[in-house]
Amino acid sequence: MKLTKHNGRAGKHGVYNPKHNDRSFDVSHSEHIDGERAERNVYWDCYNGYRRLAEKNSDEIEMASTFEEVEQLYYHNRYMDYTVGQNARNEKNRHTERNRTTDEILKNKKTCPEESLLQIGMKEEHVPAETLLIIATEFFAEFEERFGSHVHILDWALHIDESTPHIHERHVFDCENQYGELCPQQEKALETLGFELPEPDKKSSRYNNRKMTFDAACRTMLFDICKKHGLHLEEEPEYGGRKYLEKQDFILSKQKEEMAKQYSQIRSQETFLQSQKKSIQSQSEMMYQQRKALQSQQSRIEKQDAVIQEKEGKLEELTLKLGDVESLIDDVSEIAYDKAVEVVSDTVRVETHRQDIKMVEQSKAWVLSPERKASQKEKDYAAARLDGVVTKITKAMQTAMTAIKATLMKPEVRKANTEQIKEKARTSILDKLHKNQADIARREAERKNTLPHRKQDMEL
Repeated sequence: MKLTKHNGRAGKHGVYNPKHNDRSFDVSHSEHIDGERAERNVYWDCYNGYRRLAEKNSDEIEMASTFEEVEQLYYHNRYMDYTVGQNARNEKNRHTERNRTTDEILKNKKTCPEESLLQIGMKEEHVPAETLLIIATEFFAEFEERFGSHVHILDWALHIDESTPHIHERHVFDCENQYGELCPQQEKALETLGFELPEPDKKSSRYNNRKMTFDAACRTMLFDICKKHGLHLEEEPEYGGRKYLEKQDFILSKQKEEMAKQYSQIRSQETFLQSQKKSIQSQSEMMYQQRKALQSQQSRIEKQDAVIQEKEGKLEELTLKLGDVESLIDDVSEIAYDKAVEVVSDTVRVETHRQDIKMVEQSKAWVLSPERKASQKEKDYAAARLDGVVTKITKAMQTAMTAIKATLMKPEVRKANTEQIKEKARTSILDKLHKNQADIARREAERKNTLPHRKQDMEL
């Protein structure tokens, strides 16, 4: 397993707030904290010692029930003389804008407490919380014994309510300044404790300072305590699993990796969005073409409907006129019969008269022929008699035609014959109309049968 010991004073939201450490907030709002296990957390501070959440063991310390109040009280009691003296010097030098209170010193990135995170193992494999607590208390005891004159542990908390047991510890570095005032100053305190620069022949800098030597000593001390408890941990300092890199280099490297990852994600999202945009444009174009086709089909259907309505109107008009046709048949049949009687009577009369007259004329010609030996008087008499016959034939024919016409015009005869004419005419006309009507009805049924399929196709 790996031993994790990180130090820091501030993050992106400013200096670290100890409220997270002693859970002096509503833990129900934090998803990563188990509220039931939070009751098993262990808390310690320089005024109350061991305690539970928001408890205080000393009645004399009325304003130090939380880590935040403990640190405020500690800074007020220990660094008040420095604050008053420095403010007086600022006023003397006419720089009152530099004046600060002990609370402002507590919240300043250079003079606030340093926080350490102590953890053995990771989420998948780690030491029990009890083992971590034993190792930590031994470490803090030795830490106080060796460095307690100038490095003061203010508070610490063992968290069991998260995924991996770990400890948050906060301490402050201080020593006297040139005016004999005790004030928080890290590098001067470590120099007083005897810590040298990692590279003594070089100037003190961000990557060559006594804090690096101090952290290495603390790490060695912590590894020794772990070994006493039978733990053999990886001792090579690593930042995120990369050996031989300075911490700042590792941070920069991680930032670059994160930026590259974010850039890759952005590019991937841009590619996806471009693909989506093209797909939407393609779908939009297809929908536009479909809409045009639908409009064209709709126009054709409207035209067909107009034609069908026109035909239906004509069909209705013809149907309505069927009654008129019936009346017409009645009228026409009667008139046709009367006319037919006249035509037939005249024709029969003329034809019969012509044949009879022809026979008489032939007889008359034979009588008057020179070949005949009869006397002229006899011939004249015979011709006169034949002329009388013609007259009688004509009168007889006239009488016969009148009788025939009268017979044909009798109501019962006229009605019977007219009905025959009507049936013939009606059969011919109605058959024609019914046939046309059936053809129109069949085409209309076919159109209505195919219309739902057209509408369904258009909807699709």
